[in-house]
Order: sequence, then structure tokens, then C-alpha cells
Amino acid sequence: MAEHTSKQFDAELESVRSRVLQMGGLVEEQITRAMESLIAGDMELIDRVIADDHRVNLLEVELDEACSHIIARRQPAAGDLRLLIAVIKTITDLERIGDEAEKIARMAKLIHAAERLHMPHLDLSRIADQVLAMLRQSLDAFARLDVSEAMKVVKQDQAVDDGFRAIMRQLITFMMEDPRTITRSLEILFIAKAVERIGDHAKNMAEYVVYMVKGRDVRHVAIEQVEKEILE
Repeated sequence: MAEHTSKQFDAELESVRSRVLQMGGLVEEQITRAMESLIAGDMELIDRVIADDHRVNLLEVELDEACSHIIARRQPAAGDLRLLIAVIKTITDLERIGDEAEKIARMAKLIHAAERLHMPHLDLSRIADQVLAMLRQSLDAFARLDVSEAMKVVKQDQAVDDGFRAIMRQLITFMMEDPRTITRSLEILFIAKAVERIGDHAKNMAEYVVYMVKGRDVRHVAIEQVEKEILE
């Protein structure tokens, strides 16, 4: 490959990597705004989160096309091909995270339109902070090709799952003790599930980093086995 062609290829790959991080930043902003709107009941902010989902969708389409064109024109091999495959998978998860943020905003709109009537007293901030941290770590691991950081994200997913189950048990208790809370409790459960799914997508993104760097697909592999094979 001629030197100028090689430089162009490197620039194309770097552009793709940079735009993935841009998309990640937008999605992170969507989650933060959605959770803020749930607390504050800011209808303008809620509508903004819902309306901005198309920006995330557009970035996914643009990046998908860019990767497809690079693969067709450059016919990359080994690490470069793994990078492009990981990007295609990552942007799919980022788009789905954006969808979950939109769901949270729509539930917040329903809750506040009903003036929080018969609202169960439940704090979702802890689990929301956990998944936001996972998303940031996954994006950081992607940017720095850091397998160790990626594995930390994979291990955190269990704590998020445990947190979701604890929230579900609390909501069931609320509904049994006071049937008037059923509607609001189900809406909160829907939000909690959306947050838990964000954690799942962040975990997926971390696993793609391992694949990108090590060439090993670690999906559906026990964490202990992955650590032994990859980190040691």
C-alpha cells in the first residue's frame, strides 16, 4: 500500500473512531437529561430528549455507511477489520441506549402529567449512576484500547442486575400494600428496566473492545475464564 494511501486509510479509521466517541457523548447526555427530567418534571427537557433521539439514529446510519464503504474500498485485514466490526456493533448498542433514554423520558412525561399521584418513594439515582459510569468506562476503553478497563465494565453488570431485582421487589411491595400505586409503580419499573438495559449495552460495548484488541469473542463466556485468558 502506497504511503499516501496508507495515511488516508489511517485518517478514515481515526475519523470513524472519533465519531463513535461523539455518538457516545450524545447518548450519555440523553441519559443524564432523561433522568433529570424524571426528577424535575421539566416538560421542555423531556420533549427535547424525545426529539433528539433522531440525532442518535442519524449518527448510527452515517457511521454504518462509513464503515461499509471503508471495508468495500480498503479490504482491511486483521486488527483494522476487527476495529470496523467492533465499531458497527458498538454503534448499534449506542443507538439502543438512545432508545432506552427516550423510553425513560416518555415515562417521565406520563408520571408528571399525572402530577406524581400515588407515587412510590423510590430512588433510582444509584442504579442510573452505575450504568452511566459503565457507559463512560466502555467509551474510555474503546478510545484507549484498554482491555483491563473493559473487563471492569463487564464485571459491574452483575451489580446493576442485582440493583434492578431489588427495585422490582420494592415495587411489588408498594403495589401489594397500596393498590393505588400500581400505575406509577409499573411506570417506575419500566424506567428501571430501561436503565438496566443500558447497563447491558455498556457491557456489550466493553466486550467488543476485548474482541477488537485481542481478537477473542468473549460474549457468553464466564468472567473468570475471560480474565484468565485475556488479562493474565
